[in-house]
Amino acid sequence: MFEPKPEHLTASAFEKSYSGVPPWEIGRPQPEMLRILDANVLFGHVLDTGCGTGDLALEMARRGLTVTGIDCAPTAIARASVKAAEADMPVAFLVHDALRLPDLNSRFDCAVDCGLFHVFNDKDRVRYVTGLHKVLNPGGRLALICFSDREVRDGGPRRISEAVLRESFSSGWEIATLEPARFDSLIHAGGAAAWLAIICRDDKPTG
Repeated sequence: MFEPKPEHLTASAFEKSYSGVPPWEIGRPQPEMLRILDANVLFGHVLDTGCGTGDLALEMARRGLTVTGIDCAPTAIARASVKAAEADMPVAFLVHDALRLPDLNSRFDCAVDCGLFHVFNDKDRVRYVTGLHKVLNPGGRLALICFSDREVRDGGPRRISEAVLRESFSSGWEIATLEPARFDSLIHAGGAAAWLAIICRDDKPTG
């Protein structure tokens, strides 16, 4: 979880990380995301951006949601697809760039972002949020957990402030909830500081 990373890793860098076990792969869904699922916040067809090896996507499918998971790392998607086949879960796992969401040519009722938002630089973050707005139906919901600037230990991905989160979703969105949270980690006891948000898409343009 605290392995140093540049802002917005390239697809090849993500793929290389799967030669071993990346620090964000903990072998199960993040507990904070399970809390979101337990609250029945998500519905319909859900897009999992940066799904990794699919633990969260498969859990959503087990709860009756229709799920599409995307990741830029082919190895991650291959592993997720094997998990889906072994569990007999009809999850669509695709190799796809999260900065090109409209190219999916699909619409979704909800989306989840578990640890992807914080990898983007300022320019790419705008592109990513704009893409999310385009592929979510009006009234759709985004459940997002990202690394927080409250984390004081060295290393790890970019820290995101509350102000950056609010500014990123200030046009075309309504932040329903935004609260401090924790990323679970197999590396550090107590995990890492995070932000957990539920964000709703409205009909306003994103600019």
